[in-house]
Amino acid sequence: MTQEDQTEVGVAQGVDGDVFARVCARCDAASAAGATVARAHTAYKNELLMAIAAALVDGAPDIARANAVDMAAATKDGMDAGKLDRLRFDAPRIADAAQGVRHVASLPDPIGEVVRGYTLEDGLRLNQVRVPMGLIGMIYEARPNVTVDVTSLCLKSGNAVVLYGGHAARHTNEAILEVVHAALRAHGADPNMVSSVDAFGRPGADSMMRARGHVDVLVPRGGASLIQSVVRHATVPVIETGAGNVHIYIDASADFDKAVPIVINAKTQRVGVCNAAEKLIVHRDAAAGFLPIVARALGEAGVQLRSDDAAYGIIHDSGVPVELRHATEEDWDTEYLALIMGVKVVDSLDDAIAHINRHSTGHTEAIIAEDYSAVERFTTRIDSAVVMVNASTRFTDGGVFGFGAELGISTQKMYARGPMGLREMTTTKWIGYGMGQVRA
Repeated sequence: MTQEDQTEVGVAQGVDGDVFARVCARCDAASAAGATVARAHTAYKNELLMAIAAALVDGAPDIARANAVDMAAATKDGMDAGKLDRLRFDAPRIADAAQGVRHVASLPDPIGEVVRGYTLEDGLRLNQVRVPMGLIGMIYEARPNVTVDVTSLCLKSGNAVVLYGGHAARHTNEAILEVVHAALRAHGADPNMVSSVDAFGRPGADSMMRARGHVDVLVPRGGASLIQSVVRHATVPVIETGAGNVHIYIDASADFDKAVPIVINAKTQRVGVCNAAEKLIVHRDAAAGFLPIVARALGEAGVQLRSDDAAYGIIHDSGVPVELRHATEEDWDTEYLALIMGVKVVDSLDDAIAHINRHSTGHTEAIIAEDYSAVERFTTRIDSAVVMVNASTRFTDGGVFGFGAELGISTQKMYARGPMGLREMTTTKWIGYGMGQVRA
């Protein structure tokens, strides 16, 4: 398709035709460059990754200075604390990101792995093997660590990537890509395999969403509004990643000594991430004893509680110093990404499961319980990508799961679900090995 044809297609799809043509050209250049890494030996891919990790360490001062510019602008614009935390990419976080790249280099290469294989009666041997997806498009916001994580995962899994990291992290992402591109060029790789459409602004993201035939799969990471916008408007296949309306259920059999630290960690360790707990659901038999204890701890951490009538009454009457408000129906579906937590008392485990499945975004839920049968019922019937038992929801993370990094946390049910690592960034193809067989 000529650039003129692509421009006409963009106009027909309601996006800037010139930008659409230029984005498609950039995607095609990335795909062509990525073909080399798709065929590359594992040792060469690991060499590229180790070079990028070293370059990140060497370039940390420049990246941190660029991030300081973005942080200052975001603070001036009134960005909330949760997003500011995600945007921060200072020296310690750059060092962590570099270590993540090294970890990805140390992991087994999924490409060429035989998923299954067998021989038919006529002797035809069939193997299903893992292969790269091709070109992955990423749309995200205020998350410069994603630029590093996705780059490392794509290179190791033989994929090319085109990024849209948003205006808030523009300077940081530019600095990161300068470092990455220099490392790739120094080792004989085409830097176009890791590209960005940030220079085109929002029209660049809109064009990438509609670049079917140029982008193989699109992954949005960010708040619920960004993700749903991509899902609604994209013509490219989308892997939906998770907004996190995350619940912790306190069973009647819960050990309060375990429960309180788990709730505090899940809610307050990092409030602006998708695996932070947003709702606390408490069995009525545990409520009177547990709620005053956990409310005091949450209050000391600066958390505001939005409670149903039963929880409100127990906490209020206890006299615990905590900011307490009545919950609205809207609260049960809200991902706060702030020091706010919804609290609800339920009459039974069944009621807890029903409430969670009704309001969850399908990311992560946790149960705190000593009753084995309650744990089994909860883990079997909760319809989310990850279920934790007597552990913080903050563990739902590709790095923690041993993936080195993650493309995102998929909350859909088709293809991939939960943290997406190297294997989730591959597809498969069948290879048939014959000796002259023909079908009867």
